[in-house]
Amino acid sequence: MASFLAEIGMQFYFLFIVLGIIAVILLSIMGKFISLWFQAFVSGTPIPLFNIIGMSLRKIPPRLIVNARINAFKAGLKEISVSDLETHYLAGGHVAEVVAALIAADKANISLDWRRATAIDLAGRDLRDAVQTSVNPKVIDCPSHGGYITGVAKDGIQINVRARVTVRTNIAQLVGGATEETIIARVGEGIVSAIGGSETHLHVLESPQRISKLVLEKGLDSSTAFLILSIDIVEMNLGENIGAKLRADKADSDKRIAQAEAEKRRAMAVALEQENLAEVQAMKAKLIEAQAQVPQAMAEAFKTGKLGIMDYWRIQNMQADTEMRSSLARPDEEQKRP
Repeated sequence: MASFLAEIGMQFYFLFIVLGIIAVILLSIMGKFISLWFQAFVSGTPIPLFNIIGMSLRKIPPRLIVNARINAFKAGLKEISVSDLETHYLAGGHVAEVVAALIAADKANISLDWRRATAIDLAGRDLRDAVQTSVNPKVIDCPSHGGYITGVAKDGIQINVRARVTVRTNIAQLVGGATEETIIARVGEGIVSAIGGSETHLHVLESPQRISKLVLEKGLDSSTAFLILSIDIVEMNLGENIGAKLRADKADSDKRIAQAEAEKRRAMAVALEQENLAEVQAMKAKLIEAQAQVPQAMAEAFKTGKLGIMDYWRIQNMQADTEMRSSLARPDEEQKRP
């Protein structure tokens, strides 16, 4: 009987040891969850222990969610629930950054709710930087790559301008709004348009603020993620006299066109002269051919009796008289003949 009791005691002893080991293992596993639960509890934002364990099972880092929930609750953002934080994490968002941005926006009296903040974060925008830019405006160089924006006044003088644009983030249009590149392009376009609308370059140089005023009145920040606060001209200098250069190029082009037209008319005149010479030669050939037929016609007239010897002599006398008169009328040409 004593041995039986001893055997039962040993079994209870081993069972107690096994249960103790299991309890230690469970406590070691549950220790981090219990510490997070206790941290949330003492912070005034109690989160159920099983909810914390479920985060781990759903591959969600419990410490990240618990810390984000405590920070939001302590900052007065009590409407952000644990479920909202988990959902945003599973969607691929940056929970800690979004909570930090919401706290900063709330302290700066910037209208930003959880839905819009998560949408901006999931869209790939840096929400924290956007909030900071809303509080501390950002300065953008225009053009951003260095160099100058070049415009030409109505008098043809080129003006090179460098500007700085002060902007702050427009939270309402951060999703889907145009970026800094669009602001730079629009400001550059506005500066070129303002310079081009000036009568002379002197008007631009004496009052550069006119450019800033005209550009601001165009509402260049519409449909962008920024609000333009000011446009400041930091540098301005004169370039080339584009108008004079264009007029000189036009005059040179007109001269070449006139020369080409004159050459065309000269070539046509030479061609016409050659055609006339060819026609004269053709007429001379016809005349020689006709003269060659005269003796044949006279011979035929002698044969048929239509021409007598006295008629022939009179014709010869008339030709001789004509040649004599021609020689007397052109004495210089007769002397030049060999």
